[in-house]
Amino acid sequence: MLKNLQLKKHALTGVSFMLPLVVASGLLIAIGNLAGGNPSIIKDYKDSYTIWQAAVSLGVFGMGLIPAVMSAAIAYSIADRPGIAPGLLMGMIANAIGAGFLGGMLGGYLAGYFVNFLKNNLKLPKWAQGLMPMMIIPLLSSIVIGLLMFFVIGGPIASASRSLTNFLRSMNGGSKVIFGAIMGAMAAFDFGGPVNKVASLFADGLLAEGIYGPEAIKICASMIPPFGVTLSWLIKKSRYSKQEAENIKIAFPMGICMITEGVIPIAAVDPIRVIFSCSFGAAIGGILIMLLGVGSPVPSGGMFIVPAMHNPLGFLIALSVGSIITAILLVFLKKDAIEEDTKEDEDEEELDLSSIKIN
Repeated sequence: MLKNLQLKKHALTGVSFMLPLVVASGLLIAIGNLAGGNPSIIKDYKDSYTIWQAAVSLGVFGMGLIPAVMSAAIAYSIADRPGIAPGLLMGMIANAIGAGFLGGMLGGYLAGYFVNFLKNNLKLPKWAQGLMPMMIIPLLSSIVIGLLMFFVIGGPIASASRSLTNFLRSMNGGSKVIFGAIMGAMAAFDFGGPVNKVASLFADGLLAEGIYGPEAIKICASMIPPFGVTLSWLIKKSRYSKQEAENIKIAFPMGICMITEGVIPIAAVDPIRVIFSCSFGAAIGGILIMLLGVGSPVPSGGMFIVPAMHNPLGFLIALSVGSIITAILLVFLKKDAIEEDTKEDEDEEELDLSSIKIN
C-alpha cells in the first residue's frame, strides 16, 4: 500500500511539473492559430517568419518536451537532484522513439529507482565520493537505463502508445459514446480527487500525441459539477441549507476557472445523490464532446480558454446540457434541507455584581 502511494506521489509530481509547460505551449499554439490563421511551423531559421509562426513553433517545441519534463520530474521526486539528468535523457529517448508520455513516465521511474540503488550500493574510495552526485551516478544510470530504453522496453511501449493513439483516432459513434461517458464520469466523480487525477493524466498524455478530445472532456466534466449545483440551487433553494448556499456562491466562480473542489462541501453533506448527479451529467457532457468533435489544445483554464478550442460552440452546448441534467437530478433526488435551530436564548447570563463589596 505504501509503495502504491509513493508511485502515485511521484506521478503527481511529474504532472505538477509538466502542466505549466503544457498550458503555456497549448496557449501559444492556440494564440498563433487564432490570430495568424493556422500558420506553418518554422523549419528553417534562416528564412523570415511571422510572429504567429514563432508562437506556434514555440508551442510545438514545448509539447515535444513533455516526456522529458515528466520523466525528469518523476526521477527527481524519487532520487532528488542526481535523478534529473538521467530522467531528462530517458524522456528524450521516449520522445525520439515514439513512446510518448507513457515511455517518459516509465523512464523516469526506472532512472529514479536506479539512481537510488546506486546511491545505496555503490562503494567508492573517499577521493571519488565527491564525484558521485555530479558525474558517476548520472553517467552510470544514463548508460544503463538508456540502453534499456533503447533496446528492451522502449519499442513495446512505443507500439502500445501508437496502438492507443490509432484506436482513439479511429473511434466511431458507439465507441465515442462509451469513451466520452466513462471519461466524463471519471473526471467529475471525486471532484479533483484520485479518480479525477487518473482521467486528467490520461488526457494530458494524449494531448502530447495530438488528440484533443479527452482534454475537452476533462475541462467540461470539471466545470459541470459547480455549474449544475449552482443551477439546482437557483431552481430550488430549499434543497440547500444556508451554509450550503454560501458554499455554492464560492463554488460557482471557482467552476468558471475549472476548479471543481468547491463542490466538495456540498457533496460531503449528501454524497450519494450529489456524486451520482454530477457524474451522470458529466458523462452526458463527455458524450456530447466526442459526438460534436470538440477538442482543446490547452489542458486547463476553464471558460477563459474556450475561444481556443476546436468547436467552442459545441463545448458550450455540452457544458450547458450536462449542467442542466445535473441540476434536474439534484432537484428531484435531493430532499429539502433541515436548518439547525440556533438558540438565541442560550446567551450567557448577566453576572449580578451588586453583592460584591470592596473594603
